[in-house]
Amino acid sequence: MFAKEFSEATGFGVIPERLMKLKAQLSGNEHEISLDIENGIAFTEVDGRLYEIEIRELANGQYLLVDGLSVYRCRVETKRNSSSSFEVFLRGLSRDITIIDPRRLRGSQTAGADHTGAAQIVSPMPGKIVRVLVEVGAEVEAGAGVVVVEAMKMQNEMKSPKSGVVVSVNAETGATVNAGDVLAVIN
Repeated sequence: MFAKEFSEATGFGVIPERLMKLKAQLSGNEHEISLDIENGIAFTEVDGRLYEIEIRELANGQYLLVDGLSVYRCRVETKRNSSSSFEVFLRGLSRDITIIDPRRLRGSQTAGADHTGAAQIVSPMPGKIVRVLVEVGAEVEAGAGVVVVEAMKMQNEMKSPKSGVVVSVNAETGATVNAGDVLAVIN
């Protein structure tokens, strides 16, 4: 298991087992990422390299990243019209980063291919429900916001993959959710 290997390799102690597995595209190159954040510490594996980075939020979108004795100031801005593309400013450089959650891709490909039946809105990562944007019985269009989940100090709007009627909402503001939890169902 990654947590055990990380602990043994770094001496950082045991880290949480609930890791998000993501892909990130940086300057046209794709990178494999495993990530968990607990108590302001990011436990991360990027392309096989292990990191433990303390994250301190300074202001809206600005952070201090502490890696051992090195401290970096970082600013993150969400790209317009995208909840998964960011511009990151670090050490005098600007980088465009797109985050790809393989589970979410599989879900949207399935939903896009088959417009019949129910579509589940699933939390892509552990987080906290900030807002529920729909009620049971509401009609929604494809791409309409359904629930907003905050994770890693970023708010992510979960969108309906298809047009239809909201048949259930399994989320309430302030509740904690895990990756894979069904937040709502659209029929």
